Amino acid sequence: MDIINHIRNSAKKNPKRIVLPRSSDPRVIEATNYLHNNDICEVILLANEGKNDYPKGVEIINTATDSRLEQYAEAYYSKRKHKGISQDEAYQIVQDPLYFATSMVAEGDADGCVAGSVSTTGDVLRSALQVIGLKKGSNVVSSTFLMSFPDGKVYTFGDCAVVPYPNAAQLATIAQDSARTHQQLVNEEPHVALLSFSTKGSSKYEGIELIKEALKLVKENNSKLSIDGELQFDAALIESIGKSKAPNSTVAGRANVFIFPNLDAGNIAYKITERLAGATATGPIIQGLAKPVMDLSRGCSWEDIVNTVSVCSLMGNLD
Repeated sequence: MDIINHIRNSAKKNPKRIVLPRSSDPRVIEATNYLHNNDICEVILLANEGKNDYPKGVEIINTATDSRLEQYAEAYYSKRKHKGISQDEAYQIVQDPLYFATSMVAEGDADGCVAGSVSTTGDVLRSALQVIGLKKGSNVVSSTFLMSFPDGKVYTFGDCAVVPYPNAAQLATIAQDSARTHQQLVNEEPHVALLSFSTKGSSKYEGIELIKEALKLVKENNSKLSIDGELQFDAALIESIGKSKAPNSTVAGRANVFIFPNLDAGNIAYKITERLAGATATGPIIQGLAKPVMDLSRGCSWEDIVNTVSVCSLMGNLD
C-alpha cells in the first residue's frame, strides 16, 4: 500500500475534526466532499459571505456571529496583550478565518487546521504561532516532506519549506521533530542523517561545527534516537559507501530521515527528487506546534488538500 493510502486509511480509524478556513475556494469544497463521503474526518468549514452551496452534512460556521467569538477574542487578547494589542483589536482579529480556525484548535473545538490554498505560508504560520504556539521541547516551527517511491520506500526530508538557515539548536529540533513525524506517519523506526558535503571531518568549514553541535544537543536530549552526522547523502543512504566513509556510524547506509543544513539544500533536494527520480512529495508537513496546523501550497489541487487533511488528522490521532 502506498503511503497516501496508508495515511488515509489510518486517519479513518479514528476520525478527527479538521477545520478548513477558506471555504470560498472551490478546491476546498471538492476536497470536503471527498473527505466527507469517504469518512476520512469530520470537516468544519468557515463560512464566507455570499456563498451558499456548501456540501450537505458538513458543519458550517460563520466567524462573525459564532457564540464562541468572545471566548476566542479573550484568549487571544491574554496571549498578545504584552504586544500592545487591545481587546477590540483582538475581537476583530479572531473573526479572520485563519485566526478563528487556529482558535478552534487551541481551545479544543477542532483537532487540527489545514489552510494555505489562498493564504501565504507566512500568514498561516503566524496565526498558528500567535494562537497555538510551540509544543513543549520545540524551539522552532519547521517542515518535512514524505518522499515516496514506486517501489514503496518512503524517506523523510526536512526542513524544505520554513527555516532558511537554522542555528544548531534549531537544527537539533528539526531533526528530533522530523524523526517523530517519520515514526508517526510511516510507522518505521527513524534513522536520522544530518547531511553535509562532508562525512565525519572529510572537509573543514565552519558549518560543520554547527552540525556537530546540533548532533551533540540531540544526543543530550534524546539519547535513544538513531542519529549521526555530518554525513554526505551517499554515505547516509548506500550501505557500501557508508561502511567505507563512516565505518563506525550506526546510521550511515541505513538513513531514512534526511536533515538538510539549510533551506537552500532542502528545497532543491526535494524538488530534484520529485522531478528527476519520480518520487511523490507529500507536504510540507508542519511540525513543532503544540497542536496540528498544516499549510498548503497556493497551487495545490483538491487531492493535495485531501492528503494534507489526512496527514493533519493522523497527526492529531497520534499526539
